[in-house]
Amino acid sequence: MSTAFRNARLVLPDQVMLGSLTVKDGRIDAIDSDVTMASAIDCEGDYLMPGLVEMHTDNFERHLMPRPKVQWATLPALIAHDAELAAAGITTVFDALGVGDADPESLRGSTWHAVLDTIDHAGQAGLLRADHHLHVRCELPAPNTIELFEPFHGHERLSLISLMDHTPGQRQWEDIEQARTYFTGKKGWSDEKFERQLALSAELQARYVEPHRAWFVDHCRDNGIALASHDDTTEGHVEQAHAEGASMSEFPTTVTAARAAHERGLLTVMGGPNVVRGGSHSGNVAAAELARQGLLDILSSDYVPASLLGAALRLVRDGLATLPEAIAMVSLNPARATGLQDRGALQDGLRADLIQVRLVDLPDGSQHGVVRAVWREGQRVL
Repeated sequence: MSTAFRNARLVLPDQVMLGSLTVKDGRIDAIDSDVTMASAIDCEGDYLMPGLVEMHTDNFERHLMPRPKVQWATLPALIAHDAELAAAGITTVFDALGVGDADPESLRGSTWHAVLDTIDHAGQAGLLRADHHLHVRCELPAPNTIELFEPFHGHERLSLISLMDHTPGQRQWEDIEQARTYFTGKKGWSDEKFERQLALSAELQARYVEPHRAWFVDHCRDNGIALASHDDTTEGHVEQAHAEGASMSEFPTTVTAARAAHERGLLTVMGGPNVVRGGSHSGNVAAAELARQGLLDILSSDYVPASLLGAALRLVRDGLATLPEAIAMVSLNPARATGLQDRGALQDGLRADLIQVRLVDLPDGSQHGVVRAVWREGQRVL
C-alpha cells in the first residue's frame, strides 16, 4: 500500500524542506522537493514531522486515578489516555507506571496485573492509536517495590526502568515545603499525614534504598533493559548512576548534575511542562537553562501530553534550538535512547509515523502548534 503527501514543510533531521513524502508498506519510501505530486494528500503548507516519542509520562496513571482514592476502570482509562496522546502527536509512548509505595491507598502501592493485561488486550485488538511500551518507575525506599514489580518481569513491552527516591529533603524534594505542597495538593494528604510520612521516610530510605537499587541494577543488566537515574542533584548522584550502567539522567535538578551527566555520556531528560511554564514546579533548574548551556537532550511530556510539542516549539521561539534540533529532542533522541532504531525521523526506510502540524498565531504574538492529523506506520489514526 502506498500513500503520498505533497506541499508539506518536511522537518528533516538537518533542515526544513518544502516538498513531498511517499509511504510504502508502512515505511518512508521517498522524500522529494516536488510539491505538485498528483494523487497525494495536500498538506496545505503545514509541517510534516516524525511522530513524537514519549518516554516518560504519568498520564495513564492520572486516568487510572483521576482523584485521590478514585480508581477508574482500566480499559476506559487506557483508551482515553491513548486518544489524548494521539491528539498531542505522540505515536510511540513509554507508559510510566510506578511501583512501590508505603501508602497502601496509593495507585503505586497496588498490583499492576490487570493494567498490563488491558494494554496487551487492547493492542492485540487494534484499539490503540499509539505504539505502547512500558517504563517502570521503581520507588526505592518503598518496602514493596520488588514485590510489585513481579508482573513486569519478562514482559515484552518493558524496555526502560528508572530508579527513584522521593524521600523529602533531597533530590526533587530538597525543599520540604515544596514537597508538602505537592503531597497535600495532588495526593490529598492532610498536614498530619504528611508529617507522619516524613518521619517514616528517613527510616525507609536507610533500610531499603541500597538493596533495592542493587536488585534493579542487576535486573537491567541481566535482561538488557535501559536504565535511567531520576532527579540527580549532585555530581555524586550522577557518578553512581554512571557506574551502575544508566544511560539517561531524568530530570536533573541542578546544572551541576546535568553537566556531570553530559561529561559521562548520559543523556539528560527534562519535562515539557518545565519549558512551557518557564521553570520547574518544584523550584529546581529550568529546562531552558540546560538548553541554553547545551545540556538538554530529550524532552518528556511528564504530566501534560500536549506539552511535548509545545515545549519543542517554545525552544525554537526562544532561540534555544533550531526546529530540526528541537523536534529531534521529542522524536529521534528518545527513540534511540530506548533502543528503537526504526523510527524518530523523516528518513527513507524508517517507520512512517507522521504528524501534520499547523502553527496558529495567538493574540499574545506567540504561536501554537495544532496537530491536524496523525499516521502510525502509514495508517491514519487521527
